[in-house]
Amino acid sequence: MAATSPAPVTLVLGDEELLADRAVSAVVAAAREVDPGLELHDLLGGKVEPGQVSGLTSPSLFGDGAAIVIRSAQDLGKDVIAEVVKYTARPAEGIVLVLAHPGGVKGKALVDGVKKAGAQVVTVSKITKAGERLDFVKGEIRRAGRTIAPDAAQALVDAVGSDLRELAAACSQLAFDTPADRKGIDAAAVARYYRGRAEVTGFTVADAAVEGRLADALEQLRWALGTGVAPVLLVSALAGGLRSLAKVGGAPRNLRGGQLASHLGMPPWKVDRVRRQLGGWRPDGIARAIQAVAEADEQVKGGGADPAYALEHAVQTIVASRSTTR
Repeated sequence: MAATSPAPVTLVLGDEELLADRAVSAVVAAAREVDPGLELHDLLGGKVEPGQVSGLTSPSLFGDGAAIVIRSAQDLGKDVIAEVVKYTARPAEGIVLVLAHPGGVKGKALVDGVKKAGAQVVTVSKITKAGERLDFVKGEIRRAGRTIAPDAAQALVDAVGSDLRELAAACSQLAFDTPADRKGIDAAAVARYYRGRAEVTGFTVADAAVEGRLADALEQLRWALGTGVAPVLLVSALAGGLRSLAKVGGAPRNLRGGQLASHLGMPPWKVDRVRRQLGGWRPDGIARAIQAVAEADEQVKGGGADPAYALEHAVQTIVASRSTTR
């Protein structure tokens, strides 16, 4: 069966980061099904210059296709917004443009303009209700080819919390660890896998690491591992803490309070906490720390023999990356 071409212009609208990333990836993957050789341009809205979109969407001498992704599209300048809206009305053949916008007032002219010009809209609203989180868990388990009992899904949400990336990682790990001859995941499996989660969470370890408290971070890490917290969840929490540092540290300086929280898609209390944690961090240090966590992620998912060592090394690198940028 021939692959179905994605819409020439797609607007991914909403502030649920994981779902937005997946929606963008799905459009790019569909475009590559049609044209495996297309070139990908992944851009940040605040760095797109006037004329750049026109240049990237101009017909190629060799007729090559391209996928252009503009993340944080709310940060596009007025001239670029006008350029994108004009292009959306008459898109070029063989080009796929994806715009990721979190919603809200900022950049609303772009949203209204491309909608009116005919862009396809994919909405990824924030998941806030308990029932929606349960549905998300069930869907993740189905994606992995398994099923999960209702009480097990509830137990998993109670243990992991509301962060979708954490929940997705937990579902993936549960599905991976469930024996092949057992399709269903029950509450007992969740209880075995997450015992000790209430006492020490991945977030506890992550907070200590990004704040430079090496002894506390290592102590909490060892306790978490000793009481059964899954290594993959600890890696996910470390990655989440560093992503939050990067998001808050890279946010526009003119935004404050609720406006900043809305822009970042974080609750105000979390923004305040991350801003306090930013002391001593610079972009190069955050980049080194993120790379260390990426390496640990590979190690705990089968690339290494000792997940505990990989996690300890990642924590040490995070703390060292912070201390060397003061």
